[in-house]
Amino acid sequence: MEKVIDENAQGNALSIENRKENTRKLYIESYGCQMNFSDSEIVASILAKEGFNTTQKMEEADLVLVNTCSIREKAEQTVRKRLEKFNAVKRKNPKMKVGVLGCMAERLKSKFLEEEKIVDMVVGPDAYKDLPNLVQEIDAGNNAVNVILSKEETYGDVAPVRLNSNGITAFVSITRGCDNMCTFCVVPFTRGRERSRDPQSILEEVNELGAKGFKELTLLGQNVDSYLWYGGGLKKDFSKASEMQKATSVNFAKLLEMVAIAQPKMRIRFSTSNPQDLTIDVIETMSKFENVCNHIHLPVQSGSDRILKAMNRLHTREAYFKLIDTIKTIIPDCAISQDLISGFPTETEEDHQDTLSLMEHVVYDFGFMYAYSERPGTMAAKKLADDVPDKTKKRRLAEIIDLQRKHCHIKKLEHLGKVEEVLIEGTSKKSDAHWMGRNSQNTVVVFPKEQYAMGDFVNVKINECTSGTLIGTPVGFSPNN
Repeated sequence: MEKVIDENAQGNALSIENRKENTRKLYIESYGCQMNFSDSEIVASILAKEGFNTTQKMEEADLVLVNTCSIREKAEQTVRKRLEKFNAVKRKNPKMKVGVLGCMAERLKSKFLEEEKIVDMVVGPDAYKDLPNLVQEIDAGNNAVNVILSKEETYGDVAPVRLNSNGITAFVSITRGCDNMCTFCVVPFTRGRERSRDPQSILEEVNELGAKGFKELTLLGQNVDSYLWYGGGLKKDFSKASEMQKATSVNFAKLLEMVAIAQPKMRIRFSTSNPQDLTIDVIETMSKFENVCNHIHLPVQSGSDRILKAMNRLHTREAYFKLIDTIKTIIPDCAISQDLISGFPTETEEDHQDTLSLMEHVVYDFGFMYAYSERPGTMAAKKLADDVPDKTKKRRLAEIIDLQRKHCHIKKLEHLGKVEEVLIEGTSKKSDAHWMGRNSQNTVVVFPKEQYAMGDFVNVKINECTSGTLIGTPVGFSPNN
């Protein structure tokens, strides 16, 4: 399951790399996981070569694109509501073309053109290189669709255009697709089989970010721990690789080490991990390099072994506890975050209590919690009745959220009195006199601006906290500056 980071419109995709010679204007909105935001940067790069610069104003755009999420019904409903807004704008600007990208496009395919008359173009996540041809089609007055999934495409040869960039943090995609086939999840059907990107192209992108002054990057994939490069294609074909290919193969732990060494002054994060694939060598690599952040997003989905089996999650409660204990032994101050689903089909009150007790054992730093949403085409939708009443789902979800809030506060209290390195990302939302940044554990830290600037690494003494934020006083620049 992908982490949904925002379901609000993420438009205003102005690029700092717009070209003077380009005459057409592109407006992009992105929804859902970090991978979608990364994909939008790839799309902007491809269309920049076709004469498009990005704009913050939808009303002046020649082409409006919405990069969609299908992970929950609510995400799809949000997109449909946005299309109504696009329709109002298009009535005033009839030359404007509208395209739907991403997972929702892949799931609904040409049906989208029938359901949403405003839509001119539908493009799946593996078909973005065909955008120049598709744009020509809609310019000629035709509808255009390409939702063919690929077993090879990684966009490793496309240099992303950084959209809405603060010039400090960036995403770098390392894998695409997923092979895990969790019964609740549409990702294997909308993003295809798992494949890894050439490590050399990853290092080139990382080094380019370093040269441009970026201070932090996040290595992205539906399941980063499954990263495996051997010069071949899908991971399942590794058994057919030559002895030389196997000997020179690169797994995620090795890639993480390569990136950390290539840019020792740059912070490295990664997302998302799956419990059955996170290996000890990855945890040891994290502990070895100071620039690899001490945070692991480790979705568990449920605390009940019975429900985990029904979800086709390939870990058990006991195995998950063992992994958590291993992480805390090797990296005592490592933050751990979660994804949890309440109300999965057949979930009983006992199953729900198992989830709460798992949370009490782990005490997560933060998490992403959802009520189960049946997704068409998944095995759960085909084989399991959505039999937990909405009222029960919401009540259980509220209990999970309340417990997580309690744990968030407990974890924040552990930082009090410590001096922690914070990377300044921007001005605090609540005070123009304060900076906002994050520590290694991905916790937001707020402190007075004083003489510091965006992009500085600052040592901050933590004096106070809320359940979501640390509040401190700067004590000087970090050696990383």
